[in-house]
Amino acid sequence: MPKGTSIVAQELVKRFGGFTAVNRVSFRISTGEIFGLLGPNGSGKSTIIRMLCGLLTPTSGRASVAGFNVAEQPEQVRQHIGYMSQKFSLYNDLRVIENLKFYAGLYGVKGKLLTERIAWALQMAGLTGSETLLTGELAGGWKQRLALGCAVLHRPQVLFLDEPTAGVDPLSRRRFWELIHQMAAEDVTILVTTHYMDEAEYCNRLALIDAGRIVATGSPSEIKCTSIKGDLLLVECAPLGRGLELLKSRPGVLDVAVFGAALHVVVSAAQQARVELPAALASAGVIVTAVEPIAPSLEDAFVAMTGRRPDTSEAAQ
Repeated sequence: MPKGTSIVAQELVKRFGGFTAVNRVSFRISTGEIFGLLGPNGSGKSTIIRMLCGLLTPTSGRASVAGFNVAEQPEQVRQHIGYMSQKFSLYNDLRVIENLKFYAGLYGVKGKLLTERIAWALQMAGLTGSETLLTGELAGGWKQRLALGCAVLHRPQVLFLDEPTAGVDPLSRRRFWELIHQMAAEDVTILVTTHYMDEAEYCNRLALIDAGRIVATGSPSEIKCTSIKGDLLLVECAPLGRGLELLKSRPGVLDVAVFGAALHVVVSAAQQARVELPAALASAGVIVTAVEPIAPSLEDAFVAMTGRRPDTSEAAQ
């Protein structure tokens, strides 16, 4: 493995019977990098993480984590990683301190280091002085940070986070990402899965995943800049459905999709379209209230590359 590279995936495939969950996925992640797998539920993100953690054996392809082959050396892989799932993997009927001591025992953290790491985890989670609280009674943000503390008690080189902010309020999500960046600054390599388009912006690089395949890789800004082949316009109109159908057949319109209460329209020439599109819609009885150029979002990029909007529901993968 080249120096400075912590994770390598080469043509990874995972099949369950006749279903291909992961289809020839390849990427490299540098030491200290925050790398995101962004895609809808069911796209294969969690399966990729479980293979890299040594929890699932790849059907074909190769992968290494911290210098160890995930298929041939899964135990060594697990000794060098931390793993946090969207379910937090905490025991709700144990007290805060009991969960911490349980995970410390699993990771072999003992003696003076045990005292230091538990104190760090309590401070990081905002639970110093609350060690005897039942874990099941904690608010979502506190439970999330406690789970992170449990996952990194042994100071792993690589941290896997599988939908770690699912169901957590926005303020807690932002604080969680601050902690992630602090760890990356200490050369911890982080692979995180998410279906939240906004928090994917916090990653150094991303792989967009759809139906088990990578459709794009790069920094968030690179993906947004290279995905749209044309100019992007925001069109606010009513009725929205009628406007959508009319714009699909207009000359110069390359793509159109519904985003909330408006349309995102990709055109070949924005200046000309800003004049022609409102007139064409108005002549068909569609009321236009705004037509303006906008910068593409990651969701726009996903639509452009897959032809559909991602399903960002909270359903389990």
